[in-house]
Amino acid sequence: MTEYVGIGEFLVSGQPGTIIKTMALGPCIGVMVFSKDFKIAGMLHVQLPLSSVNLDLAARRPGVFADTGIPLLLEEFARFGYRPADLTVKIVGGSQVMDPSGTFNIGKRNYLAVKKVLWAYKLFPASEEIGGSISRTVSIEVGNSEVLVTTPGLDPRRI
Repeated sequence: MTEYVGIGEFLVSGQPGTIIKTMALGPCIGVMVFSKDFKIAGMLHVQLPLSSVNLDLAARRPGVFADTGIPLLLEEFARFGYRPADLTVKIVGGSQVMDPSGTFNIGKRNYLAVKKVLWAYKLFPASEEIGGSISRTVSIEVGNSEVLVTTPGLDPRRI
C-alpha cells in the first residue's frame, strides 16, 4: 500500500511494507525518518523555513514549516515509544526549480532551517540529496532504510 504525503503534511506508519511517498520536491524538503530497528518510518514535506513569517498558517498547518513540522513529526515517533537517539534521518530537495537566479533562495533557506531544527534534536542526516535545479519524488518503505529518489529523465537513486 502507498500512502501519499502532500505539501505541509506528514505521515508516520508502523505497517511493514507500507510505502510513504511525496512528489515534486522542488525547493521543498522531504524529511524521511525511520527507527533504527526499521519498525516505523515517517515523512514530512516542508514547504517553508520559518513559521514566524505566517503565524496564522502555522497554527492551521504547522507541517508547512521546518520549525513547527519537524517537532510534530518527532512527537509522532515519541507516541510509538521512540526517542530522537533511536532514529535515522535522510533529507531530499531544496532545489532552485522556480528560482534559477537564486533571488529568493527558498531551497537553500529550507535546507538550512531543516538542518538547524534537526541539530537541536541532535539528529544529523545519514544521507541527503539537496540542491540543483531538478524536481524529485521520494519514497520510503516501512521496514527498509533506503529512500528512493526519482527525477524525470534521470535514473532512480537510493540514498
